[in-house]
Amino acid sequence: MPAFYKEWFWKTKLSLMSKVLLKPQPKPVVFVGANSALDLCSTMAQFGLDNILIVTDKPLRELGVIDPIINSLNSKGVATHVYDGVLPDPTQKVVDDGLAVLRQNTCSGVLAVGGGSSIDASKAIALAGGNGGLAADVVGVQKCKLPALPFFAIPTTAGTGSEGTFIAVISDNETHQKGAIIDAKIIPRAAALDPIIMKGLPPHITAATGMDALTHAIESYIGLWETEDTNFYGLTACKLIFENLREACSNGENLAAREAMALASYYGGLAITNALVGYVHAVSHNLGAKYGVPHGLGNALALPHVLELLKDASAEKMADIAVHCGFGDRSEGASTLAQKLIDQVWALNTDIGIPKTTDVIQSDDIDGLVYIMMAEGSSYPTPRFFERDEMIKLLNDLQAE
Repeated sequence: MPAFYKEWFWKTKLSLMSKVLLKPQPKPVVFVGANSALDLCSTMAQFGLDNILIVTDKPLRELGVIDPIINSLNSKGVATHVYDGVLPDPTQKVVDDGLAVLRQNTCSGVLAVGGGSSIDASKAIALAGGNGGLAADVVGVQKCKLPALPFFAIPTTAGTGSEGTFIAVISDNETHQKGAIIDAKIIPRAAALDPIIMKGLPPHITAATGMDALTHAIESYIGLWETEDTNFYGLTACKLIFENLREACSNGENLAAREAMALASYYGGLAITNALVGYVHAVSHNLGAKYGVPHGLGNALALPHVLELLKDASAEKMADIAVHCGFGDRSEGASTLAQKLIDQVWALNTDIGIPKTTDVIQSDDIDGLVYIMMAEGSSYPTPRFFERDEMIKLLNDLQAE
């Protein structure tokens, strides 16, 4: 297809999508600071909920992370049941198994405690639970007529910002292809950003999830659907991450750094709720689906390469980020500042232990990966359309020698 027609088709597709997605979205009530998770428990009891399903994963349950939450809810007369079957990149089966626990115990609300996978699974459980369906019935854009069950979130990582978004990603049981639930009904009623819960997070997970948050902040800002709000949240998140991620990785007990990263993650989530993401996510999603690369790591690997490709098309916006983060002065010019931002992303990756390449990408897979990455990338409001040879080079550059 000639480049002119590809550009026209892409812009037409985005225009149609914008009519569905570019609407003001509700924001959860957010409790911030040490022990804010317990404040959230008090609020849930005040809402009159008396039987809650807590959705988490086995490692967090075994570490005792959810014990204080259970004790707090129980002390306020709220019965709790725990589903700890969440796995990374949750499948429809993970959701359906959680729904079985919810229905068996006639739970009236859902509380997610965990990272993005637990929050995404909880969103699907709450929406399907409120609509009498299964996971497959809620995947898609605004598929459900009835509200979700009351849903709350306590993130244990600072990366996805899923506690502020209307999106959940659930994988097919057999193909593991990712499907999106897009519906404002899955935005939590309230959430807690509690640095105490995050302080035991290992450095490599802190690093990868932090770069996930940075990717959200940057892609929302340089995309075509930015608003005054998304720009505000995106720029704020960028500055918080560049100033705090190194410290959070090297000194996980620093609650100030942990809290700053939790806020940055939340702001990034608010930004992408309307502005969406871009080609970094197209690469990361498909590295995850094909090889199991953790989402944050995939974003960290791809981010500087995608920014290099967008440097000309997004120079002014990248310069805005560089100036806001203190990397240079406006008098240096947009091109110079854009390169300074890219250099700072590379430096941050290096300092927090993100590798430059990965050994999972197989040369025989590249053609197929490029096809699906381009298809996904063209569904986002990115500054320009990527060409096939650019995507091939990007994947080749990510391959370990």
